[in-house]
Amino acid sequence: MLVIMKSAILIYNTQAGRGKIGRNVDHIVAIFRNAGYDMRPRLIAFGENPFDGYETVDLAVVAGGDGTLNYVVNAMKRKGLSLTLGVIPAGTANDFAGALGMSRNILKAAQQIAEGVVEQIDCGKVEQIGRGRDKHPDKDIYFVNIFSFGLFTTTSQHTSEHLKHRIGRLAYVVAAMRDLRNLHSIPLTITTDNETFYYQTLMGLVFNGETAGRVPLASKSSLRDGVFDCLFLRRRNLILSVFDMVLYILGIKTPAIRFLRTSTLVLATCIDEDTDVDGQRGGEFPMRVVCLHGELNVVCPQDRDTD
Repeated sequence: MLVIMKSAILIYNTQAGRGKIGRNVDHIVAIFRNAGYDMRPRLIAFGENPFDGYETVDLAVVAGGDGTLNYVVNAMKRKGLSLTLGVIPAGTANDFAGALGMSRNILKAAQQIAEGVVEQIDCGKVEQIGRGRDKHPDKDIYFVNIFSFGLFTTTSQHTSEHLKHRIGRLAYVVAAMRDLRNLHSIPLTITTDNETFYYQTLMGLVFNGETAGRVPLASKSSLRDGVFDCLFLRRRNLILSVFDMVLYILGIKTPAIRFLRTSTLVLATCIDEDTDVDGQRGGEFPMRVVCLHGELNVVCPQDRDTD
C-alpha cells in the first residue's frame, strides 16, 4: 500500500540558545517521519528567504529563539504565504513558545507539534506612517510576542551571542546595565481604539504574548483575543521607575504605569528612538501597530506544558 507523506521543512538556528538544536536535528526529523512527514532540515541563513523552494510545504517547523521565529514569520509574509507553523523553543528566552505551552525540552516539543492541533494565533504588525513610510515604503514588520521601545527594550539587540551561549539569560542583565547610561524619557502621543493622549514615557511594551525574557509582565494577555496588552511606564528617576516595575510584577497597582488593551496603536514622538520586535530591530516613529486577529496558523500542543 502506497503511503503519501506530508511535506515539512525544519528551519533551525544552531546559534540560538547554546547550540543544542544542532545536536538533535536527526532526532527531530525522525519524530516527524514517524508522524507521517517527509521533513527536510534547513539551516537558517539570515539574509536569505528560508522558504525559497519550499512555498507549498504542509508544515514549517522553526527551531530557534524568538528572533529566529520573527525572521521566519517576516520571510513568510514577504512571500505572501500562509503556511502552518510549528515552534520548537531552542533559544534563550523562547517567550512565544512559552505562551503556546511548548515544552522547553526540544524533543518533547517536537512530539507536541507532531501530535498537536492547528489554531489561529494573533500576530502583530508595525506599519510605518508619515515620514517613516516615506523612508521605508514597503517595510511593514511583523512580530509574534512583543513590540517595545525605551528603557531596556532594545537590550536584546545589544546582547552578544557569545555571552548568551556562556551565561544564558544573565547575558541580558549584563547588557541592560550598560543601557542605563542612555536613560531618557520619550515624549509620546498615543492613539488607541478609544482615545488619544500624551505621555512622558520611559518604556513602552506592546504584548501579543505574555512574557518578556520569561518575566510575566502580561500574564492575562492572550494570543487569541485580537487585542494587545500594553504597558507604558511614566518617567521618574531610575530608582522609582525600577520600583514601579517591581510593584507591577507583584500585582500591586501604581499610577506610574498606564495599562491598556487595544487592537490598534498609533505612536508618534518628536525624537529619534529605537524600537524592538521580538528582540530584533523594529520600525521608526511615527507608526501604526496593529493586532492581526488569527493571522497565523500555528500547531499548538494538546498537553500545554508549564515546565
